[in-house]
Amino acid sequence: MEPSPEQSPHHAYPDHWEADVVLRDGGTARIRPITTDDAERLVSFYEQVSDESKYYRFFAPYPRLSDRDVHRFTHHDYVDRVGLAVTIGGEFIGTVRYDRINEQGRPASAPADDAEVAFLVQDAHQGRGVASALLEHIAAVARERGIRRFAAEVLPANNKMIKVFRDAGYTQRRSFEDGSVHLTLDLEPTEKSLAVQRGREQRAEARSVQRLLAPGSVAVIGTGRTPGGVGRTVLRNLLAAGFTGRTYAVNRAFDEGLATLDGVPAHRSLGEIDERVDLAVIAVPAHRVPEAVADCGEHGVQGLVVLSAGYAERGSAGRELQRELVRQARSYGMRIIGPNAFGIINTAESVRLNASLAPESPARGRIGLFTQSGAIGIALLSGLHRRGAGLSSFISAGNRADVSGNDFLQYSFEDQGTDVALLYLESLGNPRKFTRLARRTAAVKPVVVVKGARHSGTNPPGHAVPVSRIPDATVSALMRQAGVIRVDTVTEMVDAGLLLAGQPLPAGPRVAILGNSESLGLLTYDACLAEGLRPRPPIDLTTAASPQDFRDALAEALADSTCDAVIVTAIPWVGENGNAETGDGEVLAAALHGAAAGSPAKPVAVVHVEIGGLAEALAAASSTAAPRTWPTTLAAQPSGPPAAPAPTTEPATVEAAGAAATREAAGTAATEEAAGIAATEEAAGSAATREAERAEPPARPGRIPAYPAAERAVRALAEAVKYAQWRRQAAIPGKVPEFLDETTDEPGAAALIDTLLGATPDPRGRSLTHDEARELLGRYGIPVRPTLPAPDPETAVAAAARLGYPVALKTTAPHLRHRADLGGVRLDLADEDALRRAYGEFTELLGKPAELLPVVQSMAPRGVDTVVRASIDAAAGAILSFGLAGAPSELLGDTAHRLVPATDRDAAELIRSIKAAPVLFGWRGSAPVDTPALEELLLRLSRLVDDHPEVVSVALEPVVVAPQGLTVLGASVRLAPPPPRGDLGPRRLPNY
Repeated sequence: MEPSPEQSPHHAYPDHWEADVVLRDGGTARIRPITTDDAERLVSFYEQVSDESKYYRFFAPYPRLSDRDVHRFTHHDYVDRVGLAVTIGGEFIGTVRYDRINEQGRPASAPADDAEVAFLVQDAHQGRGVASALLEHIAAVARERGIRRFAAEVLPANNKMIKVFRDAGYTQRRSFEDGSVHLTLDLEPTEKSLAVQRGREQRAEARSVQRLLAPGSVAVIGTGRTPGGVGRTVLRNLLAAGFTGRTYAVNRAFDEGLATLDGVPAHRSLGEIDERVDLAVIAVPAHRVPEAVADCGEHGVQGLVVLSAGYAERGSAGRELQRELVRQARSYGMRIIGPNAFGIINTAESVRLNASLAPESPARGRIGLFTQSGAIGIALLSGLHRRGAGLSSFISAGNRADVSGNDFLQYSFEDQGTDVALLYLESLGNPRKFTRLARRTAAVKPVVVVKGARHSGTNPPGHAVPVSRIPDATVSALMRQAGVIRVDTVTEMVDAGLLLAGQPLPAGPRVAILGNSESLGLLTYDACLAEGLRPRPPIDLTTAASPQDFRDALAEALADSTCDAVIVTAIPWVGENGNAETGDGEVLAAALHGAAAGSPAKPVAVVHVEIGGLAEALAAASSTAAPRTWPTTLAAQPSGPPAAPAPTTEPATVEAAGAAATREAAGTAATEEAAGIAATEEAAGSAATREAERAEPPARPGRIPAYPAAERAVRALAEAVKYAQWRRQAAIPGKVPEFLDETTDEPGAAALIDTLLGATPDPRGRSLTHDEARELLGRYGIPVRPTLPAPDPETAVAAAARLGYPVALKTTAPHLRHRADLGGVRLDLADEDALRRAYGEFTELLGKPAELLPVVQSMAPRGVDTVVRASIDAAAGAILSFGLAGAPSELLGDTAHRLVPATDRDAAELIRSIKAAPVLFGWRGSAPVDTPALEELLLRLSRLVDDHPEVVSVALEPVVVAPQGLTVLGASVRLAPPPPRGDLGPRRLPNY
C-alpha cells in the first residue's frame, strides 16, 4: 500500500516491510507499514477494542482517539517513528509502534539506539499470535534502522503482553518501577529467539494445512447442473467417500427453485448458506475465480482448493493473475491449494474427505503424499489403490502458488496419522527452509522425495518460484545430509515408502535371504552386494518347500541375532503330485504373516515370481495397517556405501509383523526447533513430549511389501538401511570444535572485509588479489603458501632465492591454471640453473611471460592434491564442497557437498563420501594422509563463510594433504554485498 503524497518525501515507503504471515490458528494476515491514508481504518479499529485493552495500552481510561492521536499514529518517518498494522480484509486487527528515544527516554534520532514500543490487538483476535508476529517484524525493522533495544512499560495485570515479551527468546531485563513492569529487550537475534520463531512457524503452518484437510463443511463452487464436469465430479467424490461434515453445492446459475443437488443443499452463493463454510473447492473458469474468492472471503471461508486452470502455466499474463489470486485470498486470511490443482484427500475416519478429481478414495493408511503434478498424482493414487496400500492424506498442489511441500512437511511432522511422507517436487521455492524442515521431520519419520525437472535449469510451467542454479548432484547431497531419502522415480518412491511404512528400521546392513529358488536367491545376493549391503549366503528351501517350510525358515532367520533384515524369494512350488502350485498365494501370505508375528521386529520384504493369487492376497491384507512406531534405540551396526537409483514397477503388500516397537522420540537433530517450542507456553512441552503425546498403543502386524524383481526389493531395503544409519547419527549431533573460537579473528576479518568492499560496494562484488585472499584466510587460521611474481627470468631467480629452493614455477593464466598436464606447472626446481631452464621452456612452448603471468612458489611436502570450495547460493545458502583435484572432480564429478555451518561430523563425512576417498586412507599400500588436518581446514572455511556472508565464494586449489599436515597452494576469494537471508528474518509467506 503506497503512501499519499503528504507522506514525508525523504523517507520512501518501505514496501519490503510488507509481509503475509500465518497466525497461530492457521489463518493468514498481512503486516504492513501504517500510512497517512489509514486514519479511518485506525479509528474504526480503535472503536472495536475493549475498554480494558485500551486501559492496558494507555494506563488510563481512553475511550477514543483524538485528532492529534490519529495524526501521530498515522504519520511516520519510517526511521525514528515506525508503525505497523496487521490487516485482514483490509481492516486493522492489531498495531505496533516504536519511537526512538535517548537515555533519558525522550524522542531522539540516530545514533540513539533505543526505542519505546507499544502494541494493541483487537480483543476478538487476541490469542491468535498477532502480537508475537508483530514483535518479530517490528524488531527486524528496528534492527534495520540501527535500533538495538526495545523498552516497554506494561501494567502488571497485562499478563498477555508480558508473556509475549517473555516468550520471544530475546535477551531481556525486567524491573518494577512506579507501578508498572519495565522491560528491556536486546534485539540481536539469539539461538533461543530463532528457535522460538521457527517453533511458532511450524505450529502455525501445520495448523493451516490441517484446517484445509479437516474441514467441518465444504462448498463446491461451480457445481454443474448436469452430471459431468469438474465441480460435479468433486461433489460426487465427496459424497462417495462419506465425508463426515456438511456439503454444499454452489453455482450462481442454479434455478431459484433448486433446493438440493445429488442430495446436498444447493445455493446460488455462499451468502445463502446459514453456517460458515470452512473449505471451498473452486471449479469455475479463471475469469470468474476472483468473484468466487471474494464471496468466500466475505463469508468467512478458511481455505480454498482452486481446481481452475489458466494461470501461470499459460505464461506471464497468467502468472500475474496467479499472483493476484494469492494476494486476494490472503487479504481475507485464506490459504490456497492450487490453482490448477487436482485436489486433496484425508482418509481419517473422523473426516473421510475426497475433495479431488480422483474417482476412488484410497484406503486408510499411514502414508502422506504430496505432489506438484496432477498427472503424477493420478498415477500414484491409482497404483496405490490397485495395490491396496493406504494413505493418510494427499495434496496435489498444482501450480503451488501458496501451500507448498514445505507446508506439507510442517503438517506431516505433527500429524499422528502419518508415518512416512512422500513428496513429488518439481521446484523448490525455498531450498534452505526445505532442508531445515526435512531434517527435523526425518528425525522422527522418513521423508522420501522424487525431484522432477532436475536437469532443465528452469521451473516447470506454472511454478513461479526463483530458479536455483545448484547442480542436481549438489541438491541430492544436501537432501541426504538432511536425512531425506532421495530417489529417481515415483515407482522407487513407492517401493521405499511401502517398506518404511510397514516395517521397522533395520539395525544394520546384514541381510538373510531365503526362498525356494536358488537362482532367484543368487540374484538377490548379487543385488545386495551391489547396493552395499552385507548378505548372508542364500538359504535354498528347494522347489518342494511348502508354506510351512517358508514359515519355519523365516521365523528362524528373524530370530538370528546376526541378521538385520530378511528377503524372502518365492516361485511357484511343487505339490505332492509333482505339479507346480500357482494358486496358493493366500496360504503363503498367511505363513509369512504368522512367522513375522511371533518374531523379533526386523524388516521383511518378499520377491515373488508368478505365484497366482499372492499379489492379491498381499494387497488385500494391507489396506488397514495400524499405526507404526519406531524403536526407541537403533542398535549401531556398520553400514555400506550409498545406494544407487532403483528401477520401476509396482509392489504389493501384506500384513506381517515387525512394527511393534515404540516410536523414537525426536532426536537432538531437531534440538533447534525443540528448543523454540520448549521456550514458550504455546509449545506444551518439548519435542520429545510431543512425540510421546503422538505415541500409539503397540502396533498390530504391519505390511510386508512384495516386489516382482529382486533389485527393487534390495534397493528399497538399502534406502532403509541408510536412513536408519542417518537416524542413529542424528541422535548425537556433531559440534564445532572449541579451538576454532581460540584461533580465529572474526572482528579483524570483518574489518578487513569492510575495507576491501569499500564504502559503496559494487553489487556485482570483486575478486581479491592473492595477497588480499591470503590475509583474509589467515584471519581464520588458513595459511596460504606465498607466491611471488616472475615476469622475467631474473625476477624468478630472485624470488626463488627469497623463498628457498626447491621451488615450483607456475603459470596463473586462466586457461593454464592448475594444468600440469599442459606444462603449466614445473615442480622440484632444485637450483638456479633448473629454474632458468624451466623458464625458457615455459616461454618457448606456452607463450610470452605477459600472457602466462608466471609465479614462483616454494615446494610443499608430497601428498594427495585436493580441492576445497565454499559458495553461496541465494536460495540454498552456503555450501561446502570437497573432492580430489583434477580428473576425479572435474571430469567424473566426484565431489561431495554439505550445508554450512558444518560440524565435525559433517567434515568427516564430507571427506569420506567421495568415491575416491580410499586414496586418502592408504589405497593400494600408499601412506594415509592427514585427514584430521583436512577436516580442520573444512571447519575453518565453513566458519569463515558462515560468520561473513560477504564471502560469496572461496576456492582452495590445490590443497596438498601429506601424511603430516597439509599445504594450501592456491586460493581465490570473491566478496560481494551479502544476499538476503530470509530464513533469519521474521516469519513471512513467500510471494512469487
